[in-house]
Amino acid sequence: MKALIALEDGTVLTGRSFTGAGEAVGEIVFNTGMSGYQEVLTDPSYTGQLVTMTYPLIGNYGVNDEDMESASVHPRAFLMREYQDVPSNFRATGTLAEFLKKFGVLGVDGFDTRMLTRIIRNHGAMKAIISQH
Repeated sequence: MKALIALEDGTVLTGRSFTGAGEAVGEIVFNTGMSGYQEVLTDPSYTGQLVTMTYPLIGNYGVNDEDMESASVHPRAFLMREYQDVPSNFRATGTLAEFLKKFGVLGVDGFDTRMLTRIIRNHGAMKAIISQH
């Protein structure tokens, strides 16, 4: 499903929602971690934010109960360059998409996260909205 990411500065990016229909509004931020996306999602410091991962492939090791930092997912949306729907990890108990859907978090991929990260880094804190087109 096509998704639009509109930033407060007027920038509009097009991606794909891999968790279905939904909207998310909040401060857009980025995380440069190469792994640990489940820990990022369950970290309360990201409450209400739209989190962009700079590492290009996310979802490849799935999710599990042991990597939870808290009992819930805190961001409103989780953005990445490419989502991998088939986890390859003996500890995986589900996919990232299933996990995000369970907690009502919008998942978006298929856009240039490097460009978005540069915009956020250069502009500073700004609001954004994600919606289906």
